[in-house]
Amino acid sequence: MSERGAFDTNVVTMTRFVMEEGRKAKGTGELTTLLSSLCTAVKAISCAVRKAGIAHLYGIAGSTNVTGDQVKKLDILSNDLVINMLKSSFTSCVLVSEENENAIIIEPEKRGKYIVCFDPLDGSSNIDCLVSIGTIFSIYKKNNDEEPCEKDALQPGRNLVAAGYALYGSATMMVISTGNGVNCFMLDPAIGEFILVDRDVKIKKRGKIYSLNEGYAMHFEPAVTEYLQKKKFPQDGTEPYGSRYIGSMVADVHRTLMYGGIFLYPGNAKSPKGKLRLLYEGNPMAYIIEQAGGMASTGLETILDIQPENIHQRAPVAMGSTEDVLEYIAICKKHAKK
Repeated sequence: MSERGAFDTNVVTMTRFVMEEGRKAKGTGELTTLLSSLCTAVKAISCAVRKAGIAHLYGIAGSTNVTGDQVKKLDILSNDLVINMLKSSFTSCVLVSEENENAIIIEPEKRGKYIVCFDPLDGSSNIDCLVSIGTIFSIYKKNNDEEPCEKDALQPGRNLVAAGYALYGSATMMVISTGNGVNCFMLDPAIGEFILVDRDVKIKKRGKIYSLNEGYAMHFEPAVTEYLQKKKFPQDGTEPYGSRYIGSMVADVHRTLMYGGIFLYPGNAKSPKGKLRLLYEGNPMAYIIEQAGGMASTGLETILDIQPENIHQRAPVAMGSTEDVLEYIAICKKHAKK
């Protein structure tokens, strides 16, 4: 845990860090409680993710277990964990999950002032091949005194109070922002706590990597095709960009945050608005990237400025290093004028 010795006696855990931030902001402590409950859910999901492979390999995960109970798939289990932890924290009033068609309205006796939108297990189609997966969340404050309802979650990303993601990779990491930069916490299994490992992370102004699914190239809009051509065959004497695409948004965006470059999930002829959902994929990731000094756009408008019309709304995504995203926007705007 520390280079000074075997044990650091003054570790900065995620709870401690958020409490300190809340104290500076003269907050009520409710956001700290909410984030702590999310931490607990992430630890439990991390544990389940690590066990899933063995259970699957040895045939334990059949359709029913020994007591006749239905064995839950990892994404449903993750969803239940997040919902139950948030409900029992008394901090939220409306929950929006990728797994639930409608918003979940918390019962009156357990309500708090926050609205949480989340994807409990992003990239879950990658579980069987051991590719990194993650949990994404965004937190808003309820902005009226009326009875909570689904409409309360339809706020632009500019209203976010906090957002972040957990990455279940070679280690389990949580990356969060409460509006004062981006901080990374790694799960230390020895003490079961998230420890601050990267403070105030900043993304490079320009990277050398582009990331998107080129399998859809046949359906790309001309702007995307032109941008990719420019990255592969630069005419200005610069080196061509490398291509990296994992197919798990958390993993692809985290790499973009760490190494710079651009992550794209544009609209195409088949899906004009792309595949990614605004409330619990586009907005939280755009918030993190902007807080780290980067940019996030649809190509024509800033992601955080979009006014959502429904909770599962999709939006095209281009995010990463500022210079890379600006270059992409310029090409999109040029084609939009034609």
